[in-house]
Amino acid sequence: MSCEEPHETDCSEVLDHLYEFLDHEMPDSDCTKFETHFEECSPCLEKYGLEQAVKKLVKRCCGQDDVPADLRAKVMGRIDLIRSGQAVPDQDLTATPVDGTA
Repeated sequence: MSCEEPHETDCSEVLDHLYEFLDHEMPDSDCTKFETHFEECSPCLEKYGLEQAVKKLVKRCCGQDDVPADLRAKVMGRIDLIRSGQAVPDQDLTATPVDGTA
């Protein structure tokens, strides 16, 4: 998605990192760039608003469930692999290995 207008920060970059912005997982300087982009770009602002609303809805509806520690560790491990640029194995995170080890 792009509004076809020139911006200091490209729409694709904003949308690729939208959840990092929503989750406050980026440096302040990048947050400022994104906020400026949202002021200039109504399609990206609309997408931001939609994703923010979905995130709030999920938190309200599903935020009370406890996540098993082993599943949380597997998910966080996979996130670390993705962030480091390593290949991510195609396997079900909830599957228990046949030999019972994690």
